[in-house]
Amino acid sequence: MNAPGSLPLYQQIAELLIRDIAAGRLIEGERLPPERDMAADLGIAVGTLRQALKSLTEKGLLDRVQGSGNYVRAKADAASVYALFRLERVEGGGLPTARILSVDRCVKDPSLPAFGTHPEGHRIRRLRFLSGQVAAVEEIWLDGAHGERLSASDLSESLYLYYRQRLGLWISRAEDSIGQGPLPDWTPPEFPHAPGTPLPLITRVSWAQEGQSVEASFTWYDPETTRYVARLK
Repeated sequence: MNAPGSLPLYQQIAELLIRDIAAGRLIEGERLPPERDMAADLGIAVGTLRQALKSLTEKGLLDRVQGSGNYVRAKADAASVYALFRLERVEGGGLPTARILSVDRCVKDPSLPAFGTHPEGHRIRRLRFLSGQVAAVEEIWLDGAHGERLSASDLSESLYLYYRQRLGLWISRAEDSIGQGPLPDWTPPEFPHAPGTPLPLITRVSWAQEGQSVEASFTWYDPETTRYVARLK
């Protein structure tokens, strides 16, 4: 059974394949392995894989040819809920998932970059994983003008999907600054580095569909297992 807020397994697999298409690991016209082999490699049931492939076909990212197989259609505008997610495993790829650590509404921290118009924000702290491996800790601030209270039990594993479905916010672009910073003191003990350890730090400001800045975030990631990737096409 999936944890509360997690995406259905077939959708997680669909998102993993979309990321592989967007990253160029699956190219236009490439034939996917036979479904039974592919399901076995992913450790899932064939029926679950077929749901994922059906989802990609509906998005126009896959051609399913009866008696021949499944062929990639690489669209530049792939509508992935992880389209702006830039972390991968060092060896490439990795299915992004997350666990909520805390959700609070509070006055915006003065260290945040400027975003939104409300003096308060929803502060969401999460532990990020790539294919089940701990990868990063992050603190996301959503402008307080959007929603009175957010509940950890209501949040989707993909915040951008939650914003879209529950708040009517579609994150259309983001600006990342890469630097270094000490891990925060709230870092959970399962993260492989202790609080205060200097690690690569991504500072992001995100804008919604109508051009307003609505979110700022900090992401500290483990460089031993994880890398930041931006691809130009």
